Amino acid sequence: MNIFVKATPPSKTIADLLVIYTFENSIDDLPFSSNLNSEIKQACQKEDFKGKEKQTLVLYTKGIIPSYKLAVVGLGKEKDFDLSNLRKAAAETIRIAHKLKTKRLAVSLSSSWFRNFSAQNISQAVVEGIKLGGYKFLKYKSDSPTENSVSVDEVYLLSSPNRVESVDEGMVRGNIFADSTTYARDLINEPSAFTTPAYLADAAREIAKKSNNLISVKIYERDEAKKMGMGAFLGVAQGSTEPPKFIVLKYKSPGAGKKITVVGKGITFDTGGLSLKPAEHMMTMKMDMAGAASTLAIFEGLAKLKPKVNVVGIIAACENMPSGSALKPGDILKALNGKTIEVLNTDAEGRLTLADALSYAVKEKPDVIIDMATLTGACMVALGQEIAGLWGNNEKLVNDIKKAAGIEGEKVWPMPLPSEYRELIKSDVADLKNIQTGKYGGAITAALFLEEFVDDVPWVHMDIAGPAYEESETTLVPKGGAGFGVRTILQYLLTLG
Repeated sequence: MNIFVKATPPSKTIADLLVIYTFENSIDDLPFSSNLNSEIKQACQKEDFKGKEKQTLVLYTKGIIPSYKLAVVGLGKEKDFDLSNLRKAAAETIRIAHKLKTKRLAVSLSSSWFRNFSAQNISQAVVEGIKLGGYKFLKYKSDSPTENSVSVDEVYLLSSPNRVESVDEGMVRGNIFADSTTYARDLINEPSAFTTPAYLADAAREIAKKSNNLISVKIYERDEAKKMGMGAFLGVAQGSTEPPKFIVLKYKSPGAGKKITVVGKGITFDTGGLSLKPAEHMMTMKMDMAGAASTLAIFEGLAKLKPKVNVVGIIAACENMPSGSALKPGDILKALNGKTIEVLNTDAEGRLTLADALSYAVKEKPDVIIDMATLTGACMVALGQEIAGLWGNNEKLVNDIKKAAGIEGEKVWPMPLPSEYRELIKSDVADLKNIQTGKYGGAITAALFLEEFVDDVPWVHMDIAGPAYEESETTLVPKGGAGFGVRTILQYLLTLG
């Protein structure tokens, strides 16, 4: 799908389908001649179209304008309009185009939107909505196209001449943000037999190879990780026949002011280990590497966006499997930073791998550490499936990430790190234990556990267990991997340079 910006009025645009948008009860504000306006109003009355959110109306133009068909998409009440609503409306647009087997789609950018939002942000949101809403993972469907895209060949964003340059900038950025997100979705949706730790390592190498020397990669094998002292990570990995890979990517920008480290949880399949999950909880556990997928996707985007900030990506990739050599409840592991951990439940393995990944991150001497992890079911109990929990030791950093997420329409909610809960993860025989005493506050105690490995570096933890994988289709995400966090972190990084 190719997307272009055109300074052509909707009434003179040639397309298979022209899409205009209207706020609720604002159908009188139409950009066409009286003849077509009359046709639209009659159709709206007949179909009881009011412009409510997700309402759509399709009609033939009868040659009154060059475009063959016209779709009117409702935006809901104008007072509630924001970039998230626009993104969803654009996603609805591509679905209409797909159903109508459209090859050339024209989208009219309404002048009313620019009163509250920049042209760049508007076009970026529209492009993201179109590309994310049209995403499909069809690789293993024997009767479907091999490409994960809709049938649309060309999309035209119709802009006034004075806004073309800004709209074009937003279109370029929207393409990068959306393509990076779908890169993560593809990784998450692949079966775990495909996305092994070795595959993630190869993906990192390929990203570096395509980056024109902007990105470098180092893969630490099991023996190297052992020499470095990564006992927590290797303890999780020891039950699997798949070799673990400790992946480090580095994006370096000339003149960069800050250094940011992004850590992604990379459990490529999680059975729970000897603390085995029930079958119904294991079915989707190929997605337990969603944090790693998003980290790789961020680097995919960095090479194109080229922000003036240095970024390190860290992924401790392995499987969590039961076997004769697997980690056992009661075992004690020593992390890279020297802290010892009593393992009481092998299904709380993500925090063990992250302990070494975060300890390694500290050694990079970054200004900020951000981790993304499908860490706890407790976070889903607290916030549901659409919202990520956000913990941190620096209020400004937490607010900066929340602001970036708000711009990109990814829902996050700040959560507490109460010091009195630290007692719940203290072990009788080691420095820490990997599950809390009692059954409450599991998402908080998991975050407190991770904080033990970041020293005094400003740090944010995103528990993406809910929004990383959709159990049923939403407007922007089909059932499966969401690529959550990619756009938020890219947006945050762009604010730094």
